[in-house]
Parts: sequence; C-alpha cells; structure tokens
Amino acid sequence: MKYSRRAILQSTSCGFGYLALQGFIGEQAAVANGLAEQAPPLTARAKRVIFLCMSGGPAQMDTFDYKPQTGNKRHPGSVFRFHQHGESGLRVSELLPETAKHADELCVINGMYADTGIHAQSFLQLHTGERLRERPSMGSWITYGLGTENKNLPGFISLNTSKSSIYSSAFLPSIYNGTPIGVNGEDMSLATIRNVTSEHLSLAAQRKQLDFVQMLNHDHLARRSGDSKLDSVIESMELGFRMQSEAPELLDIRDETQETLDRYRVGHQKESIGTCRVSDFGRQCLLARRFSEAGVRFIEVNHGSWDQHKNHRRDLKANCDATDAPIAALLGDLKQRGLLEDTLVVWGGEFGRPGLTPGDGKDETGHNSNGFTFWLAGGGVKRGYVHGRTDDTGARAVAGKVHFRDLHATILHLMGLPANDLKYWYAGRDHRLTGPEGGKVVHELLS
Repeated sequence: MKYSRRAILQSTSCGFGYLALQGFIGEQAAVANGLAEQAPPLTARAKRVIFLCMSGGPAQMDTFDYKPQTGNKRHPGSVFRFHQHGESGLRVSELLPETAKHADELCVINGMYADTGIHAQSFLQLHTGERLRERPSMGSWITYGLGTENKNLPGFISLNTSKSSIYSSAFLPSIYNGTPIGVNGEDMSLATIRNVTSEHLSLAAQRKQLDFVQMLNHDHLARRSGDSKLDSVIESMELGFRMQSEAPELLDIRDETQETLDRYRVGHQKESIGTCRVSDFGRQCLLARRFSEAGVRFIEVNHGSWDQHKNHRRDLKANCDATDAPIAALLGDLKQRGLLEDTLVVWGGEFGRPGLTPGDGKDETGHNSNGFTFWLAGGGVKRGYVHGRTDDTGARAVAGKVHFRDLHATILHLMGLPANDLKYWYAGRDHRLTGPEGGKVVHELLS
C-alpha cells in the first residue's frame, strides 16, 4: 500500500512531536529553565533569605526598642524590662531570653516606617512594595533574578500562610510563584503541596502521563511563541514532578534528634492563648533550616496573631513565648552549620505598636506605622548593631529612617541584585520591587 508524502507526515506527526518533546524533557531534567541558577550581577553577600514574618505588628518598645519608664501616662515607655546582652551590649526585652543569646548576631533597625497603619495594605507593601494592588512578592522577585540552587525544589516556599498575595508572582511568570506549605501550622507534610503527589498512579505512570500532557502543551506552545504563561505552566508541571524526589525527605523531620526537636519546641504548643493562635512555629523554623540547606532561595515563615489591641502584656508574652526559642534554635543551627554567613535572616511585621498606658485597667495598644523595628542577621550585615531610632515616645522614626522600599533595596543588594534595576515589563511600563520611587540601599547596615 502506497502513502503520499502528506499522509506519511500526518500519520507520523505525533511521533515527531513526541521525539521533540523527549528532547525538551531531557533539557528540562538538566536545567529547570526559568528557575535555573543565575550568577548575580553584583557581589553577593547572601545566597538565600529566611523571612520570619510576624503578622499583625510586634510592639517595638517591648521587644527591641527600649524606652525608659517616664511616669507619663500617655507615653510611659517600655512596660517590660530590658537587659543588655553579649559583647555588643544590645538591649533585648526580658520576653526574648533565647533570642537575646544571639544579640551579637543581630542587626537591629529601630527606624523603620511605612506608608499606612492599615493591616492589609501595609502587609501587602511589606511583601510586594505596593499597598493597593497585587504585585509580585519579594520572594518571587528574588527567584526571578537568581533562580534556585536546587532544580528539584521551588525557588520560593511560604510556610503557614493562607494569604496568596504574599507568595504570588502576579504578572511574573508563574514558575516564580511561591509554593505554600501548611495553613496555621496544622499540616506541613507533602500532602499540603497541592497536585504534587498521586494516590492512584506510580511514579513511572505519572511520568508517562505527564509526557503525554507535555507533548500537547509543547505543541500548543509552538503555535504561540513567546507565551510566557504557557511556558511557565510547562515548567511548573515538570518542577512538580521533580519535587517528589526530594520534598518528602525534607518534610519528614523524624530523622532529627529529640534534642533538636526540643530546642525548636516542635509540637510544644497545644492551645492558643488570647490572640496567639495554635501554630507549630518550631516546625516551621526547623523546616526553614532544612529547606535553606537544600538550596531553596527564599523561605518565608509566618507567625500571626501579633495584632493585640487588648490584654497587651498577656498576648505579647504568649507570642514571644511561641517564637523565642525556635528563632534562637534556627540562628544557632545556621551558625553552627556555617550557613549564617550566606543566609540573610529577616524578622519583622507590617508595622509596630504605640506605647501602652499602664495602670488604667485597659492594657490596650494600637497601630504604629511611623516608627517600628526590624532585625536582620547573617548574610553580610553588621553584627550586634543598632541602626536608627524613634523619638522618646517610640512613636516616630527620627533618625536612620528605613522605609520598606529601602529594606527591599538592601535585601536585593545583599543578594547581588541591583536594587532598582531588577525590572519586568508589564502593562506598558517597567515594574520593580522598589516601586516607581525606588529604594535606597542602607549601606550602614552592611558589614
């Protein structure tokens, strides 16, 4: 039986497509395209970031910004005792005794300020540089600029969050989207990474199924050259498949010693106190260490419930009790394993709190975006150093002022990325993490 050239091409076209796909998949297996590790344009002091996000607004005057008691009912100063620690003599609240042991590693910024005291807007600005519209998260921007060190894992992981805005890649290709794991600390197993595993198919069967789907996707892409969204979907599906080889082991902490689990206080929180909701923050910090060791570029750890308006003393103490030892264990492990040198740890929330009026029976406090505290550690920043200050009431940053844009610029700079030149064209103009205004690298923070 004879076939025309057209009939032969028609009958074998799927085979040609499959052969092309096999070459494509082989290339994917070697390098994870959009997530391929990239050399930074500038000298990098840090290779990765662990962001300890304290959602709700920690009270700066009762954690790291000491203000002596004044006797003034409107502005009494810090209501908890502070002590000096380490060779640096850095002052830390009595509520954070374990973190205080690492005082000589901390670079405290007491001159932070933001544009608004509205939770949702300031929280969005902290993560994306924009307070009114969804934009790529800081982790997405960094992964876009540098890729990931491990082709089998995402470049950006967000632990214990239900807010997609803080791990969204927005208009950046979806391969730079953060991977959320766990909600409110209840489950941080592989099962919480949606669509990664299958209960019905073996790994080999999944590979065969994915090859077929990717053949169709790749054929679709060939007719739509330059479609970054489709290209990102293809890459994301391959990443999801590869994650099965490494993510289960990282999420399984049974290989950790009991001593390590106790230092991180894994599983120690059993019930909520006031606004301090149940959240296995110790497990998050331990997973952050494991993911950083494995080459994940940006890891966000979330602890909510710092939005305490009443019962300030009780709830602030509960929050500090929940986070103090795990953070200290994380810093200690990073230092002991030689990772702190090139891991930038960032601690803070969307704003701070004004002073508390003592003895009035209300124990109330509010929002303060005009002056609050962040701290950094590792990754090329000064050790045992305090930058900036608020006024005598702790209400307003008056020296060494650092806006979120400047914090973003400094983090990008430490990662070897030009702060205001990392851009992406969208909707007719360039966009960047530091916004239209741009941010200033705070060189005083750098070692």
